[in-house]
Amino acid sequence: MTGPDTRALEAIPRRAARVILLDAAGRVLLMHGADPARPQHAYWFTPGGGLDPGETPAEGAARELYEETGLSLPPATLRGDVWREVIEFPFDGRWYRQEQEFFAARVDTWAPAPVVTTDDEARSIDGYRWWTADELRATDERYYPDVLADLVHRLASC
Repeated sequence: MTGPDTRALEAIPRRAARVILLDAAGRVLLMHGADPARPQHAYWFTPGGGLDPGETPAEGAARELYEETGLSLPPATLRGDVWREVIEFPFDGRWYRQEQEFFAARVDTWAPAPVVTTDDEARSIDGYRWWTADELRATDERYYPDVLADLVHRLASC
């Protein structure tokens, strides 16, 4: 059984910031999860989320990265203007219109360990994995943003 047709609802505006975290091998860290209202709709995605009031995108990206992976990086160390998009999507029975900005960061290696987990995250995130651009291109699994393989390839080459 699926939830209500969320497209019939007015989109909830939201601003978000996300981090494309690359390791020394040029792989990107993605989180795996599913929409609690549509558990069959599983996907991979970058750390990040909604901005708090008064927070800059870089501050929000750094905060979300820390909360979701345990990695603490100063906002000024995040490389900005990597990718921007406006997306609309359903989540947990609501429809969102999200303006999001992507930042990039590099680490030698990292084993994610969430520090702060919201109720939504606890119900929707079930794992982490490092992916190469080639693995993303070859997979049948869903990931966001859909241009991520190209972004990872470009950023890993820098």
